[in-house]
Amino acid sequence: MAASVSHVALRGLVVGRGSVAAAGPFDTGVSAGEALVVTGPNGAGKSTLLRTLAGLLPPVTGAISLEGIDAADGEPAARLADAAHYVGHRHGMKGPVTVGDNLAFWARYLGGAAKARDRLATPAEALAAVGLPGLDAIPFSYLSAGQQRRASLARLLVAERKVWILDEPTSALDAASQERFAGLVETHLTAGGIVIAATHQPLGLKAAKTLHIAPRVGPEGAAGLNDKPAPAIDDTALAEAEGWL
Repeated sequence: MAASVSHVALRGLVVGRGSVAAAGPFDTGVSAGEALVVTGPNGAGKSTLLRTLAGLLPPVTGAISLEGIDAADGEPAARLADAAHYVGHRHGMKGPVTVGDNLAFWARYLGGAAKARDRLATPAEALAAVGLPGLDAIPFSYLSAGQQRRASLARLLVAERKVWILDEPTSALDAASQERFAGLVETHLTAGGIVIAATHQPLGLKAAKTLHIAPRVGPEGAAGLNDKPAPAIDDTALAEAEGWL
């Protein structure tokens, strides 16, 4: 029996803060080898959508359904977070720890099926792939802003995940680094991966699907889907969760 094609579908998905909706409903899907680029002005809900897909925020309503996507242990994934890398605004790396040890942690923490380990990059190989060869023994905090971003992106290569969820992944990168990362994205898609990204950079995704989030206006003219403001989020707690997903 042929294996089903990997697919992620958003079905009536509304995202927001607590029970207060911020954006949606979304009804779209993306399959193996495809990318979905999320666009929209600041505050429209792009990051909220990606954090919801990554499991950091619960959906207000609707569902995220998966087909043909396995978790790290090789079993069918119960939720998208079990089969996804998430790169948010924070780097997810500990400053005093060496870059190599940070990446080694991610490789252990995210785990993966034994059959996949032979084709994964070592921390040193992953750093070379993002243009940081020989920096594995340097504490992460010693790197420049652009180097820190590249090092954080290197964790995409040390653990296998079908889906990459990327929130402005090329921020702080120069043109050469953006082009290098675009090549990594293209390699992931060619291998049957899926990319869902909010980005102002092209990433080489010429044939990507687009999901545009427009600001919504409530009954009283207030921004959002509701007639009351969204409750504040504990940004410190959310950033901590985002950094170590």
